[in-house]
Amino acid sequence: MKFPGQRKSKHYFPVTSRSSLDFDVHYKAATYSTHIVGIDQVLVDIEAKVDDDFIAKYELKVGNSLLIDNDKAQQLYDELTERNLILSEFAGGTIGNTLHNYSTLADDRSVLFGVMSENIKVGSYAYRYLCNTSSRVDLNFLQPVAGAIGRCFTLISACGERTFAISKGYMDKLEPQYINEAVIASASALVITAYLMRADEGDQISEATMNAIRLAQKADVPVVLTLGTRFLIEQDPSWWLAFIEEHVSVVAMNEEEAAALTGHVEPLGAIEQVLNHCDLVLCTSGKAGLYMGGYTENMAKRETSQPLLSGVVSDFNRYEFSRPMSRDACEQPMKVYSHISPYMGGPEKIRNTNGAGDGALAALLHDMAANNYHKMNVRNSSKHKYDGLCYSSFSQICKYANRVAYAVLEQHSPRLSRGLPEREDSLEEAYWER
Repeated sequence: MKFPGQRKSKHYFPVTSRSSLDFDVHYKAATYSTHIVGIDQVLVDIEAKVDDDFIAKYELKVGNSLLIDNDKAQQLYDELTERNLILSEFAGGTIGNTLHNYSTLADDRSVLFGVMSENIKVGSYAYRYLCNTSSRVDLNFLQPVAGAIGRCFTLISACGERTFAISKGYMDKLEPQYINEAVIASASALVITAYLMRADEGDQISEATMNAIRLAQKADVPVVLTLGTRFLIEQDPSWWLAFIEEHVSVVAMNEEEAAALTGHVEPLGAIEQVLNHCDLVLCTSGKAGLYMGGYTENMAKRETSQPLLSGVVSDFNRYEFSRPMSRDACEQPMKVYSHISPYMGGPEKIRNTNGAGDGALAALLHDMAANNYHKMNVRNSSKHKYDGLCYSSFSQICKYANRVAYAVLEQHSPRLSRGLPEREDSLEEAYWER
């Protein structure tokens, strides 16, 4: 596993580097590994340039998003292919993107539960999904289905307006028996999205997700929930808060989803409320950067060396150099917050707004997995005197997540093609020295 985030000073990681503070004469090289596991609605994002006649032919409405059935989706896809109108086909899905980015950053294994067409034609959308997914993402546990995976068509008119046609295919047909207990029990985290809990009648992906959550809780594996979209959350925010209270350790959201969940327009106020129901919150906030909030042990708190910031919470970043912990692991839990502005002020040209949050979450998951990896392999390390949820501090995770989000924003695909550079091309060295 690669170290999570660039550091200027020496840290005792990876564990094969002997620490001068490690006096264990029985020191051995790393023997234990870990992974992240996730459940997703497996789909492909297909982008094409079309004229208004094409949109009218398929009874779509310019600028709107509509569900279409499998037959119409196949007909639409065949015509786009025949007329060579397709601009790009990218593997999609919130969790699929997150696991791919995690494996790219960490150079480590992740496992995806979902469905996949059992008969795949070279060049097809299912083939594209496999080609655009990191080889470190384990797809061996996907459920084979006799039909199409999900497809999201983005049809761009001459005026630049985007029309969306979505075909679910078989993406919600994942059955509970395809959730592997051993894979979940040995994971560092289970990652799910809110979309999974709103399947139509007859689709079993919600039942499969609940089965995975029960197995994770049984094995004391943190459940990480990314909210997905404010339109889903605002339908019943009280239901989601109760769901988080009962099942979720970590919540990832953007400012719109945070407002839909809590009624707080200010991200910090939303995080403070959500922390009454879970252990850790990551909230991306567009041009404002990103926020984190969580718990640490009062006896282990570490004060920041950065200027203090105030908002809904006064001097909220005072202890941002502390490590996140689960609330139950603290004898005297205290809330801790951190914030960081966009890396380098944000990209000069934003090529893609889809997936920046997934990239930030992948960075957080990398840090959580690194903590578990280090704890298993260096059992006597003073690093684990307190049972941390993450390896790094709130502040450092913010910087890492922020940097990964920047990398996604400046490329066209929501999936990273490579990890972060070992040395930044930018002269902004102070960013990592803070």
